[in-house]
Amino acid sequence: MTGSATATGLLGDTPSRDYAGKLRRFNAFAEPEIRQAMASLALKPDMRVLDAGCGTGEALRWLADEVGPEGAVIGMDLSVPHLKAAHLIAPENGALVLQGNMLDPPIAPASVDLVWSVNAINHLRSPAAGLDALLALIRPGGRLALGQSALLPDMVFAWDSRLERLVNEAVRQYYRDRYRLDERELTWIRAIVGLLRQAGLRQVHVRTFMIERVAPLRVEDENYLVEAIFRGTWGDRLQPYLSDSDYEEMMRLCDPQHPDFALRRPDFHFLQSFTLAVGHL
Repeated sequence: MTGSATATGLLGDTPSRDYAGKLRRFNAFAEPEIRQAMASLALKPDMRVLDAGCGTGEALRWLADEVGPEGAVIGMDLSVPHLKAAHLIAPENGALVLQGNMLDPPIAPASVDLVWSVNAINHLRSPAAGLDALLALIRPGGRLALGQSALLPDMVFAWDSRLERLVNEAVRQYYRDRYRLDERELTWIRAIVGLLRQAGLRQVHVRTFMIERVAPLRVEDENYLVEAIFRGTWGDRLQPYLSDSDYEEMMRLCDPQHPDFALRRPDFHFLQSFTLAVGHL
C-alpha cells in the first residue's frame, strides 16, 4: 500500500477507495464493545495515541475520551474519502488527522505511546512489514494494540447452522475469486498473537469481546446488519456460489419487506467476536 492513486493492498485498497458507509455502520454497531476494549488498556491522561487505519474517525473521539485533554490523538488512513469523513467528527482539541500509508507513515519515529489499529493490518500484503513500520513509531515502553473483528465465524442464523455455514463459505470464495487470493491469505490474521511475538513484543496478551445482539435490535444494529452485511457483503454477489434454493432462502431472510426477515424473528440471536491483542515494546 502506497500513497499513489493506482496502488492497491491485498483487498483492493487505494487512496480513492471509499467504503465510508460500511465503516460508520460498523463503528455505531460495535461502539460498546470497542470502547470496552479501549478501557481495558487503562490509558493515561497525557498519552499520545495513533489510530493507524482510522477510517471514518469515530474511534478518534473514543480514544480522546481515554487520554483526556492533556493527551493527543492522531488518525491516519490511506483513503482520502475516509479522512474527509474523519475530519468532520475528529475531536476539536488535541486531534490530528493525516493521509498516510501504513508502510511509510508520515509520523516521527518514537513519538507515540500507543498504536491502536483495528481491522486494518489484514489489508496489507505484508502484515509483518506493516507491523515493523508501526513499531518504529512507538516510544520505548509503549504498546501496540491490534484489534480484529470476526476471528470466529459470526452467528447470524442461529436456527439454521447449515445455511449459515454455506453463506460464510460463499463469502470466502467470493473474496478469493475477486482478489485472486488463496484461503491462507484470508485467514492468517487469526494468528495476530504470533505476529506480535515474532516482532519481538513483550508481555503479549489477548482478550476477545463478544458482540452479542438479540431481538429487538437497536437502530444501529439493524442498520449495520442490513446494509453492511445483508446487502454490502452478501446480496447478489453470492448467487453464483449458492444453490438456487439456498440463495432464495438467504434473500428472504435478508429482506426487510419479507415476512421471513431474520431480524424480526423473536429468536434472532447474533454473535460476532472482537479480539484485541496487545504487546509492549
